Amino acid sequence: MGVSRDTFYRHQELVEDGGIDSLIDKSRRTPNLENRVDEVTEQAVNDYAIEFPAHGQHRTSNELRKRSIFVSGSGVRSIWLRHDLENFKKRLKALEDKVANDGIILTDSQVAALE
Repeated sequence: MGVSRDTFYRHQELVEDGGIDSLIDKSRRTPNLENRVDEVTEQAVNDYAIEFPAHGQHRTSNELRKRSIFVSGSGVRSIWLRHDLENFKKRLKALEDKVANDGIILTDSQVAALE
């Protein structure tokens, strides 16, 4: 039947134990929450991404260091990935959504980025 004997018996045992649903590959990976930054830092990174959507991850990291918020460039990237802000277009969309919802006044750099 095109399946090795070992694979057949392994699948048969899985079906007997847990049914057909147990054959679906499930991710056993759990996030390691100890490696994440605290909520204050994460919120500061998200706010900065919306405030300056044209800045990249390393510039964001350097500018936040000036504000005494220490996060690496790759840390900024991972936070952006979790909040769907990883590229320039997505950060611009988040800025547009914030303008539409909150009615904030745009700065010159934000207007230039939107254009």
